[in-house]
Amino acid sequence: MSLHTSHISNLNLRHKGKVRDIYDIDDDHMLIITSDRISAFDVIMPTAIPGKGTILNDITRFWLDKLEYIIPNHLADIPLTEIITDDQEREAVVSHSMVVKKLKALPVEAIVRGYIIGSGWKDYQNTGTICGIELPAGLQMADKLPEPIYTPSSKADVGDHDENINYAATEKLLGADMAQQVKEVSLKLYKAAAEYALQRGIIIADTKFEFGVDENNQLVLIDEVLTPDSSRFWPADQYKPGSSPMSFDKQFVRDYLETLDWNKTAPGPELPDEIVNQTAEKYKEAFARLTKS
Repeated sequence: MSLHTSHISNLNLRHKGKVRDIYDIDDDHMLIITSDRISAFDVIMPTAIPGKGTILNDITRFWLDKLEYIIPNHLADIPLTEIITDDQEREAVVSHSMVVKKLKALPVEAIVRGYIIGSGWKDYQNTGTICGIELPAGLQMADKLPEPIYTPSSKADVGDHDENINYAATEKLLGADMAQQVKEVSLKLYKAAAEYALQRGIIIADTKFEFGVDENNQLVLIDEVLTPDSSRFWPADQYKPGSSPMSFDKQFVRDYLETLDWNKTAPGPELPDEIVNQTAEKYKEAFARLTKS
């Protein structure tokens, strides 16, 4: 069974994203349901990946608990039985759900890169920098950077793309003190997580964090954290600089779609069982590696 779209009759749907459905609980709390939807090229596929939402939910919970010594998070200790009144509706989403505090979200995505890949690699090839940060000459695709770098982006409106911004722009958006806090905490979170994951055979090449502030203007970690959807996870035993490594995410879906005569606009095509199963196995493997004792 898979959960493509949630339905909670006694709650108001606040927002439906590519993967997450967010419901209002009260003035202070929200319910986040991580569905099994999968998107590629900014299009939600009609075919869900069974188990994906539960795994993403569990990975986020795992990291929130593990990294709480660095920064508090938005989890709220309220049982789902107090929130969803219909037994069948609750059972359908119980493993996908997270009850969180409502906070004021900051208008910046905190991106940390430990390796040079993706848009960072393109930027480096053109300018020798990533988001204006000077890097050594002669780096190859997927090389490890001398030190992780913080390359924030602005949060775009729905339907638009986030845009890379420089650090000075974050100071204008957040104020100097908060901008510095976000940068320092993001780098600390990434370094701690990357070190832990590497011991379990996963390279976290890059990731994005999102933050909010509470009523006392204290910084709080929110949203999904260090999942294969918000990060690039590479198998350490297959890592080789100079080429784009296989990743623990929707790479099978993207690679399959590239073989089709499809214009990368909605609606997306149905995915064959083989692609669905291969993708599901990658998410399962990432979770198993991270959480094994």
